[in-house]
Amino acid sequence: MHVTIVLDCSDPERLAHFWTSAIGYRREAYKPPYLSLLPPKQDGSPELILQRVAEPKAGKNRMHIDLHTIDVDAECDRLMALGAIRVGDEIVEGGFRWYVLADPEGNEFCVIGRASEGA
Repeated sequence: MHVTIVLDCSDPERLAHFWTSAIGYRREAYKPPYLSLLPPKQDGSPELILQRVAEPKAGKNRMHIDLHTIDVDAECDRLMALGAIRVGDEIVEGGFRWYVLADPEGNEFCVIGRASEGA
């Protein structure tokens, strides 16, 4: 089985720049309306397809990407320097802590890591 994540957007080229920098994927040729981003290694990681659509994003995503990291704060800072915005306050639950961020077109994703002891 092969898993592909498809992200609707208005400008695949713009989001390709953000997502390749954010997650280290490589950009493939753009065959409108699809721009494919592939993991650096063929290790079973999902392909990310940026699909150009006419409709703007409306409401909360029903599915989103979680980016797991050791240093949540540093990773959030790095992603915000690339153009992401923080959507809300820190969430701590079930031994994890995370922030919800949004890419330059407003698609939400989480930056998540282990909560410190006592959290």
